[in-house]
Amino acid sequence: MSSNHFLAGGTTLLALVSAALLLTACGGPPGGPPPQPSGPPRVGVLVVQPQRVALDTELPGRTVPYQIAEVRPQVTGLIQARHFEEGSLVKAGQPLYQIDAASYQASYDSARATLAKSEANLRSTRLKSERYSELVAIKAVSQQDQDDASAALQQGEADVAAAQAALETARINLAYTRVVSPITGRIGRSSVTPGALVTANQAATLSTVQQLDPIYVDVTQSSSSVLRLRRALAQGELKSGGPNAAVVKLVLEDGSTYPLAGRLQFSDVTVDQGTGAITLRGVFPNPNADLLPGMYVRAVIEEGVSDQALLVPQPAVSRDGAGKPVAYVVGADGKLEARSITTGRAIGDKWLVTSGLQAGDRLVVEGQQKARPGQPVDALPLAPSASASAARVAAN
Repeated sequence: MSSNHFLAGGTTLLALVSAALLLTACGGPPGGPPPQPSGPPRVGVLVVQPQRVALDTELPGRTVPYQIAEVRPQVTGLIQARHFEEGSLVKAGQPLYQIDAASYQASYDSARATLAKSEANLRSTRLKSERYSELVAIKAVSQQDQDDASAALQQGEADVAAAQAALETARINLAYTRVVSPITGRIGRSSVTPGALVTANQAATLSTVQQLDPIYVDVTQSSSSVLRLRRALAQGELKSGGPNAAVVKLVLEDGSTYPLAGRLQFSDVTVDQGTGAITLRGVFPNPNADLLPGMYVRAVIEEGVSDQALLVPQPAVSRDGAGKPVAYVVGADGKLEARSITTGRAIGDKWLVTSGLQAGDRLVVEGQQKARPGQPVDALPLAPSASASAARVAAN
């Protein structure tokens, strides 16, 4: 080996040794173990405090007309005219259709003439009966003649009553040729046009009138939820919201909130055997017809008020291997504790805890992953209204 190669190799070795010494002086080679933190892990805690919470339930439902009337003819005849505009608002008693009334007018006139004839015969029979009553007292006529006159009077009175009934029937049939709206509401499309033949009490409707102001909203709630609510009220866990407890709000299909509140008017007394649900009915003002029959809505119903509700942030609740909710608290000895809890419903970004936590517990909201149960921790209080990003605990 030449002297030049020896000198080159020695120079390379010297450079490597110098680099190693430089790295050692700067704190160690890259990838080495990080500096160990001093002291116990820091966690952010909130003190659990009971608060007054109104418990709401959001249920799916459909809008239903407050009143609905199917318009059908009650006499047979040809439609002569239609007196409404489809989709318009009609009043109770407003004419909708006119059926040809010629034959019914003739029947009415005939019945009126028959009544007049019966009344004329009755006057003559009554006078004869009155005279015979006086003559039989002085034996001027026989008792048989007087009995015949009395019977004729009763028959005449019956004839008049029958003629009056026939006239009233003819009058009703004549009035039925003028088809009117039975209720005030919005009328749909017409199934017939002038010239169509309709029959009395036919199955097909001429049109339909629906009252939409106010309007019903029918929702369903499981019977188990109703039982749980009643049990909580009986045990004092919930309090009735008072006169405003029956207030219902609506969320429409597009996610917007209906501006007018309604009231819970009816709760069914029978559980549907197929679904196990109970029907609830609310009534809502609908002055602008924003709610149409058959619309899908979500009703928000206030069930009651809990004076001692425990609400915890959702990030503070995790799940164990069995999927059950677990929360971590800092005990009086400053050590981390794992608590199995029971959660009810989600209210906003919080869980309603029904068991496992007590008022005054220091609940770990952030940093619980840095320590194990039983390990001492440094608990730093968080503001209850602070967001997770603003209240983040430093790693060291």
